Formats: sequence, C-alpha cells, structure tokens
Amino acid sequence: MEIQEKNRFVEFVKKYGIFIVVGIVIFAVALTFTLVAALHKAVPTGNTRLDFKSPMNNATVIKDFSNTELQLNDTLNQWEAHLYVDFASEDASVNSVLDGVVLKIDEPYLEGKTITIQHANGFTSIYSSLSDDVLVKVGDTVTAGQKIAEVDNTAAGELAMGAHLHFALKLNNNFVDPNDYLDLQVK
Repeated sequence: MEIQEKNRFVEFVKKYGIFIVVGIVIFAVALTFTLVAALHKAVPTGNTRLDFKSPMNNATVIKDFSNTELQLNDTLNQWEAHLYVDFASEDASVNSVLDGVVLKIDEPYLEGKTITIQHANGFTSIYSSLSDDVLVKVGDTVTAGQKIAEVDNTAAGELAMGAHLHFALKLNNNFVDPNDYLDLQVK
C-alpha cells in the first residue's frame, strides 16, 4: 500500500512538477517586486510647508539624480547610481536650501570638501566639491538662501566634470530626489 502511495506521488510530481516550479518562481518574483517597492516608499514630511531655495544661482543641472538607472561616471569610468544632483554656474556661490544648523564639515576623498546641514522635518542637505574657503563652521545657524561656500573641483570622484556642486538631499537619513523638493527644471 505504501509503495502505491509513493508511486502516485512520484507520478503527480512528474506530471505537475513544472507547474509547481513555475508557481514558486512567480511567487518569488512577485515577493521581490513587493519588497523593492516597499523600500522606495515615499516618506511623509508632515503638514509643515518648507520653502526650499536653489543651492546655486542661475545654475544648470549637469547630471541629475537617479536611483533606478545607472549613469556613467566619466572620471572613474564606471556605471553607478547617482544619488546627487550636479550643478554648474558662472556664479560659484553655494547657498543653503533651507534654514538649518551646520552639522558637519569634512572632506571625503571622492566627494571633496563637504558641508552637511540639518534642517527641520528630518531633512539634511549635503553640499560637496566645495572650495577650501567655506563661510560657515559646525554649529552655525544658516538661513535659506544664505551663501555658505563656493564650488571648486575638489571631488576626486568627479574631476572630469570640472568645478561644480555635488548636491544631495536626505529625508530621515534616506536619499531623496531633490527634484521632488526643488524647482530644478527651470534652472
């Protein structure tokens, strides 16, 4: 009796095994898409209206934010996600996008001289590839539109781009697309 049940099970697997495997694969793909979508879920900012200013005057976006499509980094000759927006302008001035407090000034090799500013509602702005002559220090309070530094070519990871601002925006410590908060399309 037991041999017949094993044979029926083997026959069932032989007959329907491909459907079982396909079902498992479809379930795994659906689960993967669900998890990826959950990771890219928008983070609410509350009801407070924040008035973002442009980080540079009369700037042109020379390389836009992208966390879904890889972009070629000409300096490093590699494809990578670009969680920043790169700006160029004849006016080298760099301005704070919101009121805030200077959290950190450092110089990571690939990003160059960098200023990090903490703002309200969980926002942090990061300004990189700056000249050594920054106009603020850690702990300073800044206002939206206030000049904090000038651009230079200090970002070793983007030397091929020349002097430019390498700008990032974080919300609750997660990179967000600055295009969602700043009016960059008219720049």
